[in-house]
Amino acid sequence: MKWLANLNKSWVHFLVLGIIFYQVEAKVFPDPKTVIGPLSQSQQHTLQQRWLADFGKFPTDQQTVKMIIDELDRDVLFERALELNFHLHDKIVYDQLIRNMRFLDVETDKSNAELFQEALNMRLHLVDEVIKRRLIENMKQRLLVINPPAEVSKEKVRAAFAVRKDEFYRPVRYSISHIFINPERKAELESVIKTIQHQRLNAATAKYLSSPFMSGYHFQEQTPEQLARSFGVLFMSELAKADPIAGEAYGPLRSAFGWHYVWVSSIEPGRDALFVEVASQLQRSLDVQERVKTLQTAIVSLRANYEVRR
Repeated sequence: MKWLANLNKSWVHFLVLGIIFYQVEAKVFPDPKTVIGPLSQSQQHTLQQRWLADFGKFPTDQQTVKMIIDELDRDVLFERALELNFHLHDKIVYDQLIRNMRFLDVETDKSNAELFQEALNMRLHLVDEVIKRRLIENMKQRLLVINPPAEVSKEKVRAAFAVRKDEFYRPVRYSISHIFINPERKAELESVIKTIQHQRLNAATAKYLSSPFMSGYHFQEQTPEQLARSFGVLFMSELAKADPIAGEAYGPLRSAFGWHYVWVSSIEPGRDALFVEVASQLQRSLDVQERVKTLQTAIVSLRANYEVRR
């Protein structure tokens, strides 16, 4: 047949060899990967200063390495978002670039479309942190759509509750009212307490005897930790020593601010939480954990498409 005869022609041989060489070259000499990193000394210094501001101390070497890896992963996500042209179709990015351009030239009469194109030409979208955060978040959402997290079953929630039950212990809760005597009125302290006790005043009728107290005078169903945020640790120590009973009054109790006379209206003893009380909270926590794990796996996979330099 005629087509079989054509196979013996030299041009066919060259064509076949060309296709073979092209395929071999693509595998042996693949296109170079886009390089991500390394972070500059200035960028690393910024990360360390941010950590110092958040935690009040410099990061350890291990923490620094983790910060650098996380920042490089942000750069990977940003690069992929740019490759997918996310910046061309996002209103927040569009508005931010227009805002930046009008800030640079407040008297311009150019249209938004013209300014947007100029901003792209000036590559402003590459140096704006708001835009970077937006595109990174969009890229994360895309990865989660492509790689949806596994659903956390009710059985997993119950199993987690059994393991983490101590985390959900419900501490004792106090409902109290008080009046406050500031240090400037220390000499009046004894007479104020006598007036309360002799006239059998309650929190409402005794309020006129109180100094102003910024956090207020009535506290409902507060844990010791919550009360300590309002009164200080010394007050909670004094209250614990009093071994309070609901319906009784106690004082004077010392705090870092002065003295308090306290009415205890109710005490809810500490107890283990019931599953039904924390199921929703625990479900959300496990969903977040699954989302973080899935996202991190997807980022590691995406990272392999780039040459990431630390």
